[in-house]
Amino acid sequence: MSSSTRVECQQGDIVQQHDMDAVVNAANAELRPGGGVAGALHRAAGSELDKACRSLAPIAPGQAVITDAFELPNQYVIHCLGPVYGVDSPADELLAACYYNALRLAEWENIHSIAFPSISTGAFGYPVAEAARIALSTVIQQLPSFPNIERVRFVLFDADTAELYQRTLASFNES
Repeated sequence: MSSSTRVECQQGDIVQQHDMDAVVNAANAELRPGGGVAGALHRAAGSELDKACRSLAPIAPGQAVITDAFELPNQYVIHCLGPVYGVDSPADELLAACYYNALRLAEWENIHSIAFPSISTGAFGYPVAEAARIALSTVIQQLPSFPNIERVRFVLFDADTAELYQRTLASFNES
């Protein structure tokens, strides 16, 4: 099975990924509840997630750390700090590092399935098309190095972003 056949993109809610071992949080540096993905995951996981994150913070752009998922339907939450577009540089390398480091942690913890949001494209301002290309190319290129990971899902909040990710994935499958 090629690595690209293990990757899927769909519209949905990151907190409702019952069939995934881990979900990825588009975190802030302090790993605190906030808006967007971080706020949704912290609300769904309960206050224990915030407590678990405190000793792991702060993290730098491109870094990833892992916690239990508490009240979420998953085993783990992997927290990644994406770059703020136009502030953190080199933005493309830092964004790719988020995905790589999340996959590396997943492999280390023997996680078989992982769901990512579109990291850095909300409040951090990363252009969605460029972020999708970096995210998908990084995952597709790196998956062969992580044999325990059987499935990667990109869970996109709105239909336009999901369609963009699906088109970008299809372009990788054609090349």
